[in-house]
Amino acid sequence: MSKKPYHIVVGITGASGSVYAKHFIEHLCQLKQKNNLIIDIIFSETGKKVFLHENKEELNNDLPIRIFDNDNFFAPFASGSSTADALIIIPCSMGTLGRIAHGTSENLICRTADVVLKEKKKLLLLIRETPLNLIHIKNMELICLAGGTIFPASPSFYLIPETIEDVINSVIFRIIDHLEIDQEIKRWGKNEIYS
Repeated sequence: MSKKPYHIVVGITGASGSVYAKHFIEHLCQLKQKNNLIIDIIFSETGKKVFLHENKEELNNDLPIRIFDNDNFFAPFASGSSTADALIIIPCSMGTLGRIAHGTSENLICRTADVVLKEKKKLLLLIRETPLNLIHIKNMELICLAGGTIFPASPSFYLIPETIEDVINSVIFRIIDHLEIDQEIKRWGKNEIYS
């Protein structure tokens, strides 16, 4: 019997840190066949601009993904009957976090977050804002109480990263673990790579 597809939606907002999104999507695509992944992408309008500015290129058109406009409420995962298993917003702006916390559903990213929360699926918000004000913290509390996960972009240094890519991947690999997707990586307490 074939493994049930695991449907991941990736939202990319205008917060700085789109390099995380680029690496995350590329890693997901490498794991796609082994884990039977469906990968859909939503860019906010500012997210597209920041992605291009920070990465010096657009997302690779040859990747096995689908891209949806943020105003496309006909996307399959805009409905509770959706097959989406998880939404990761990477990076997640404080504006998007606030709109999700208060249920505005004014665009596809926010509506998809609303759907995965009400359907008890996984919602991960990779945040980069610093420092945080009380409004940010209260909005994060609402997200957590609703069943979402706040995922600060906090790199691990115990594996002694040697490049910026190593630092980025330390965050990406933790997200992939949290989504319960099989991967082979270096881990704490082990010198070898294992899954």
